[in-house]
Amino acid sequence: MNNTQIILNYLSALSMNNSRDWYHANKDDYKKANAGFEELLQTLILEIGRFDSSVLHNRPKDLTFKIVRDTRFSHDKSPYNPAFRAHISSKGKLPVPVGYYLMIKPGNHSFLGGGLFADMFKDATAMVRNYIALNGEEWERIIYEPEFKKYFNVQGTALKNVPAGYEKEHPQADYLKFKSWYLEYPIKDEELQDTEAFIAKAAELFRIMKPFNDYLNKALAGFQMPAR
Repeated sequence: MNNTQIILNYLSALSMNNSRDWYHANKDDYKKANAGFEELLQTLILEIGRFDSSVLHNRPKDLTFKIVRDTRFSHDKSPYNPAFRAHISSKGKLPVPVGYYLMIKPGNHSFLGGGLFADMFKDATAMVRNYIALNGEEWERIIYEPEFKKYFNVQGTALKNVPAGYEKEHPQADYLKFKSWYLEYPIKDEELQDTEAFIAKAAELFRIMKPFNDYLNKALAGFQMPAR
């Protein structure tokens, strides 16, 4: 059985039995699925490395997110998120610099992503807004490039109005309202059946996404993660 099938089988079972008892009773299955995910990430890192060598130093286990949920402020008290997630960038899984995001979640909830997902960093939002305001033509070139447009459209949380300090009539006014700027490309479960084909597709989409990420990373040059 290939890695993606092992991962999907485990996560499907976890979503149907989302309890601590089941999780601990099936810890070996978790370890196998997680090892499969790390192996998939290692292959993906090497493929991305062909067009973005800044990611090659990463170790897969440093890029993944826990499946344990923080339920303190949530109505949903299920203890686990039945998804394997990773963010691959030049500085690992931190949200900045932006990189290549992967979520595998059964039920056709998997996706490939890129850009700035986090909108809680006011400094990052301000840096990107300022950069788009000054470099609007380059932004347009990237997001309207035919190959890019075929797969992606820019998403993000947005304000109703153009924020103070920017021209309301700015050609990129709609994007200046955004607080985050990201891409999501949905992946169906059947696209994950063949691990090799999936990795080839993911690497190709990440390649097409790279100019968008590069633009945001230029905007975010010098950004400091807030101290905890």
